[in-house]
Amino acid sequence: MGALDGIRVLDLSRVLAGPWATQLLADLGADVVKVEAPWGDDTRRWGPPFIGEDAAYFHSCNRGKRSIVLDLQEQSDTLFALIQASDVIVENFKVGTMESFGVSQEMLTGKILCRITGFGQTGPRAAEPGYDVALQAMSGIMSVTGPTDGEPAKVGVAWIDLLTGTMAGNAILAALFHRERTGEGQTIDLSLFDVGLMAMVNQAQNWIASGQDPERMGHAHPNIVPYQAFRASDDWFVLACGNDDQYAKVCTATQCDGLYRTELQGNAGRLRHRTEIISTLSDHFSTQPVEHWLKEFASVGVPCSPIHSVSQAFTDAQASARNALWDIDGNQSVASALRFMSATPATPSIPPPELGAHTDEVLAEWLEDSA
Repeated sequence: MGALDGIRVLDLSRVLAGPWATQLLADLGADVVKVEAPWGDDTRRWGPPFIGEDAAYFHSCNRGKRSIVLDLQEQSDTLFALIQASDVIVENFKVGTMESFGVSQEMLTGKILCRITGFGQTGPRAAEPGYDVALQAMSGIMSVTGPTDGEPAKVGVAWIDLLTGTMAGNAILAALFHRERTGEGQTIDLSLFDVGLMAMVNQAQNWIASGQDPERMGHAHPNIVPYQAFRASDDWFVLACGNDDQYAKVCTATQCDGLYRTELQGNAGRLRHRTEIISTLSDHFSTQPVEHWLKEFASVGVPCSPIHSVSQAFTDAQASARNALWDIDGNQSVASALRFMSATPATPSIPPPELGAHTDEVLAEWLEDSA
């Protein structure tokens, strides 16, 4: 039995942030019903590549759900009945859309409504649509991502969508816990903009403390040196030197004794002399292949990693040991990272649904129970 066994989730969302949140809940045992327009979630067509009739993108965030087709404008009575039968409703419509369907606060009594928008339910931008790349631009992350002398760059996945979906899952679980104790439902107002600002963490706090905007630094770290990618003789690798003791070991392993003078033994001094340290280490690292440096730093306990492709990451021995891929009816899916050491682990259930495959089944089951 899953941790959320018996919890009914009505998923009115599409694309990524909302579906990612509801997939998290499905992995934990919730009964998630995905409501789709007659043409289906947009991501069903976001290919190639495709898995069967639907794009791989759709498969990445919709396992464990049942799909029904509903015209929310024409079948509002059915929508209202499904809301009454549910515990959690997740939507990512524009502000005011749910109300235009006729959904009232009275219908939501005792329910948990998670509303995901670009900018939230309030504020001067509330009516504006929100897309991950636009929010990456507006939240500051693109201003600190990319080469120092190059163009701003977005993160290689829909970073804010994924973070927002994960935060939505957290918020829904907290709201369920509150309802368990009090019987009260509540509305969650979650926005990509708010999550993007929150996720700037140390870079935002650096600005607060200094009054200066952080800048793009490529793969370097604004607060730690050396903590970045380096080019070996054959490929790139990452050295993550997080404290003074590790720095001493780096100097010993590389025999760069000149980098261990007094003013460089503390992190503040290393930040002031960043250019010298990185230049010296870069020259040294270029003399040997990646494998040499991986072994060298592993022997002294300094974090050092190859830069994997996606295929290399998922075929790494650690990924295999941690069951990073789930098999669902013969199809592989990226596993949930939620690992419970005893009871109620996140578990794969059913593969991503075909459009409307469960309409009759769900309506008979949910609406009969609510009658």
